[in-house]
Parts: sequence; structure tokens; C-alpha cells
Amino acid sequence: MVNFNSNEVIAITGGTGSFGRRITKAFLGTKIGQIRIISRDEKKQEEVRNEFKDERLKFSICDVRDFDAVFNSLRGVDYIFHAAALKQVPSCEFFPLEAVKTNVIGAENVIRSAIMNNVKKMIMLSTDKAVYPINAMGQSKALMEKVLIASGRNLTKKTDTSLALTRYGNVMASRGSIIPLVVNQIKTGSEITITDPSMTRFLMSLDDSVDLVMYAFKNSEQGDLFIQKSPASTINDLVLALLKVFKANNDIKIIGTRHGEKLYESLVSREEMIKSEDLGEYYRIPADYRDLNYSNYFTEGNSDISKIEDYNSHNTKRLNVDETAELLMELDFIKDQLKD
Repeated sequence: MVNFNSNEVIAITGGTGSFGRRITKAFLGTKIGQIRIISRDEKKQEEVRNEFKDERLKFSICDVRDFDAVFNSLRGVDYIFHAAALKQVPSCEFFPLEAVKTNVIGAENVIRSAIMNNVKKMIMLSTDKAVYPINAMGQSKALMEKVLIASGRNLTKKTDTSLALTRYGNVMASRGSIIPLVVNQIKTGSEITITDPSMTRFLMSLDDSVDLVMYAFKNSEQGDLFIQKSPASTINDLVLALLKVFKANNDIKIIGTRHGEKLYESLVSREEMIKSEDLGEYYRIPADYRDLNYSNYFTEGNSDISKIEDYNSHNTKRLNVDETAELLMELDFIKDQLKD
């Protein structure tokens, strides 16, 4: 964790969500002067207020779609962690314009407000669904990434604001994800519903996501994108691992792929892999700072791209049932559910 000082102010958009709460807890372990929790949900803000009971927490009722509200909420802020988003694939699929309003226009509001308020650094959270996107959620996040990179490209050297991105897969046990759903089905004795047993997903904990964001915070340059290497499992093995952890034998029902779901997720496209920097646990994708020089886009190419493979949940390290169960047992959510 960065050694913040008592004169510094951090803002977290979407600060009442799973990621926001976890990174807030981490920041409260530093000497940071103030943490602004920015969200539109007053009930969850009250929950966070009661959970932490720390006078350094300040709360702002603010929808990122409202530029004026965002701008005012970011006055005097030194660093921004932008996590506010519409994340549910089916919801975004049926209401794609809502995804655009929050994930694209909302992100641009935060970026513009950060620059105008002379914020030192902003880290924006993206998703594996932004790579080769086939659903509205992923497409809106992909465009969000382009907005940030273009904004960084257009900043002058006199501008102090640094913009960077992180991209990661499904956070295990986050709100609305598969693990809480299956755990609820197990504990109520219901059939466990699986969309496609061979579907694979990256497995990343909330602590991993915080580590990635803080690594990007400490190491990013203008427009950088950071990805943490993560293991994966099939949906079938994930469910079998949960049944093993809870010592249950619920029936399993295959219901078929939902709107906008992929067989596997990619964290780095092959086009990005060719320019990526392998940092061991992480990939760094530097921003493309070419200007609109048409020869670079239309008459000159890169013959090596066809030889490169993307980094996805099918070709990363694959965990078996026992390994997945071991990873699940490290989650606070699973520990809490086993106590009930």
C-alpha cells in the first residue's frame, strides 16, 4: 500500500460496491487525510458509514452521469479510483443506452472533472469483457477505455493529471456474480443452474483486484493499462468445488448460455499482446500515442500480429476442482457463509 499522508484526499466512485469497500478498508490503514465515497445509493453509504465508523470518510450522493455533481464532488481531491459502473451483462444487454450513459459518459465526466480539478492521478477499473466485446456491457467498457486513453493523449505536458487503467476478470463473490448465486442455491437445497459447464472464467479475489489497482497507481504512466495474470476454472469445476466446500450434493441443471455471454473471457487481445510488457505477475500495455497519421493505420501494418495469441481464460493456468476449492476457502464470503 502507498504511504499516503494526512494532507491528501482520495475519491472512490462506486465506493459502496464490493471493490470500493475493500479498497476503503485498505486506505483506512494508511495516514490518508480524507476518503470521499462517491455513489448514488444512500442506503449503502449508510452501511459503509456504520461498517467503518471513521471520521476520515466523507460521503457524496452523486451519479457519475451528472457532470456538475461529479465536478463538485472532486474539488480538492488528489487521487481518484473510478469503480462506478453498470456491470451486469443481462441488464446492460436489455438496456444498452443505460450502460453507455454510466460506463462511457459517466467515465468521461469523471475524467474531465479530474483534469479541471487538477487531480494528480486517476485509476479507472475496466473488465475482461472489454476485450473482443460481444455484449453491451463489454462494448461500453471498451469505449470507456478508449475515452481515457484518448483523453491522456490530448493532455499537454503542463497538465499534472495522470490517467491509467486496470482490467481484470470476474471478482470472486462480488455482488451479482456466480459464487453468491450458487451458494444460495446450495443452502436452500435448490437445483444449481449452470449455463455451460465448459465455460471458463478467470478467478480473482477482491484482494487481488486491490493489489492490481495499487500496482497501477504506483507504476503507471499516462494512458497505461495494467492486467494481472490470473488462473481460471470451468464453470462446472467451480460448482463442483463449491459443493465440495459446503459438503453438499444438490442436483445440477444446465440452462444454456444467457444473453451476451462468452464461452471464455480474454484479458489481453493479441493486438495488445504484441506491444505488451511482461512484468512477471502483470502485463503493462502502453498507450498508442501515434497521431492521426493515415499511413500508420491504412498503409502500414504489423505482420507479427497473426503469430500472437490473446491471453484468455482458456489458455491461462487452469485450476482443477481441488485447487478451486482451496482458493474458495480463502474468501471471506465463503468463510462467513460456512459459519451460518
